[in-house]
Amino acid sequence: MGDRLTQLQDAVDQLATQFIASINYINQHHSLETLGPRDQIVVIPKQEADQQEVDPHPEDVFRAAQVELARDLITKEQQIELLISILPGLDNSEQDQERNIRELEEELKVAEAQRQEAIKEREETLAKLDTVIRSIRRP
Repeated sequence: MGDRLTQLQDAVDQLATQFIASINYINQHHSLETLGPRDQIVVIPKQEADQQEVDPHPEDVFRAAQVELARDLITKEQQIELLISILPGLDNSEQDQERNIRELEEELKVAEAQRQEAIKEREETLAKLDTVIRSIRRP
């Protein structure tokens, strides 16, 4: 799993893809209706029926699909909101962030001191071991 910014970018990309898919579905499967009194629905001859640009779904199926698409978009948007809310620094003041950095620097110094002590102890142990090995005489 990537860092939070990568997750956020992926979620935004997925939301854009969902928008495109939703618009495409609505464009492909809406019912043919007139919007004004002078509008006309063009009837496509049977030989060109395979090439129809619109394949109307029954009204109940179309409405159910619209509701599902809308819920998917809302869910993805809420996921994005959650990812944004957990980004560092949004609820912390500059002083809080500086204090956190200082605390982390202190922790790093302590860890480095422990590491240096462990290296020194290892070298001393290796030196003692080397002395013991050299002091053993082979028959």
